[in-house]
Amino acid sequence: MKSSSPDKISYLDQLLQLATLSGASRAGIISVDDISAEDNLANLCIEPQCKDYGLSPSCPPHVSGPAGFRKFLKNKKHAIVIRIDLFSSILFSDQHREVMQLLHEIVAGVEIAAVDMGFKDSKAFAGGSCKKIFCYEHTVCRVISNNGKCRNPQSARPSMSGYGINVSKLMAAVGWSSKMNMQKDKTDDESMSWVAGLILIG
Repeated sequence: MKSSSPDKISYLDQLLQLATLSGASRAGIISVDDISAEDNLANLCIEPQCKDYGLSPSCPPHVSGPAGFRKFLKNKKHAIVIRIDLFSSILFSDQHREVMQLLHEIVAGVEIAAVDMGFKDSKAFAGGSCKKIFCYEHTVCRVISNNGKCRNPQSARPSMSGYGINVSKLMAAVGWSSKMNMQKDKTDDESMSWVAGLILIG
């Protein structure tokens, strides 16, 4: 991680604390040099086409992809990676949407706090389609249908997948294993997984 002034470090520490108090299992600081946006990963949203493709403005084809993400990185030095650790079984249960909603709310909260601190160009990303997470009860997204503004602008954030963000490299950069405890003596109900988010600070 690049060196920073004491004041900026204190701001970053405050943002880390906010993330964990908001529900993140882990939060860490990395250099933007450690973030990789890859075309082949973004293309997985298209082929084989994700079931959420085109449903929201936060997913392809409505996002600028890896090339656009690389522009977000300009004039930024640091980013915050957050993770929610959870039982793998939750990812395939009715609780999945609640966990993903929490993930979006955490990164959005950190982004808003960073902007309030003076980092006006901060931008957060999470996993999953905001349409399926926040507007699952609505037939279509207001923005996509040109029928109004986003229903959840304070919480919904763009999906990392559409920008080709290599999440495994984020885990390595912050010093976390991308593999969870999957011991042979654990049942499927006890095996662990995680979901992650990213906030560019600048």
